[in-house]
Amino acid sequence: MTNENQISAGEFTVDASKMKVSRNDIAVEIIGMHKWYNDFNVLKDINLKVMRGERIVICGPSGSGKSTMIRCINRLEEHQKGSIVVDGIELTSDLANDRRRIYEVRREVGMVFQHFNLFPHLTILQNCTLAPISTRKMPRKAAEELAMHFLERVRIPEQAHKYPGQLSGGQQQRVAIARALCMKPRVMLFDEPTSALDPEMVKEVLETMVGLAEEGMTMLCVTHEMGFARKVANRVIFMDKGQIVEQNTPDEFFDNPQNERTKIFLSQIIH
Repeated sequence: MTNENQISAGEFTVDASKMKVSRNDIAVEIIGMHKWYNDFNVLKDINLKVMRGERIVICGPSGSGKSTMIRCINRLEEHQKGSIVVDGIELTSDLANDRRRIYEVRREVGMVFQHFNLFPHLTILQNCTLAPISTRKMPRKAAEELAMHFLERVRIPEQAHKYPGQLSGGQQQRVAIARALCMKPRVMLFDEPTSALDPEMVKEVLETMVGLAEEGMTMLCVTHEMGFARKVANRVIFMDKGQIVEQNTPDEFFDNPQNERTKIFLSQIIH
């Protein structure tokens, strides 16, 4: 099991206490983060470094804080203690002073949700061009060309002029991925992207995510798809009761788990 000083990068692990890691190599760093819902401490002293190009899968039982943690990275959830640094931009627990920084972070961090969150009254093409036009001030023609590029990338360009309700769940999730990519993010967050899909639709979405991983996208993915974790992740993180309990390479995580809670979890989900 890696300790808090160890950083997984690519296929190997480096010990940050023994060598210098350039700040430019770190895509996301979470430092001493806590989050409360009223009196409930949902995240407890989270410390995590994510290197550029790293692919992290986060797993754990329901209610363990997985989704809350990644939603804090782009401030969809507000943390109350500690700091988060995304691409050199620090988010503190001071919401009033962080508004400009939150906007900057969200420009660079793509998010794919469990339930797609597409605008039902807009066509697929319009869903994909809305943010580049309004946020990056991209000319409409250029935004549409970019959108078509990514719709082709996720293998559904023929759906561009349809509305979300006319597509299957798997197709809608691929649109959601294309929409996020149209902002050309440096980091992609996936919050249980296949959990709302019928089993036959899961494969097409996972294949799209595998393709992104192969292109070197920095990814943090909350998922129970352990086959995906084995194939794609550089590092697997197990969370329980608001804490990071264990993290390691996929081979070590699945074949040689160290924590008893991790062993119980894996025994329940791997048949």
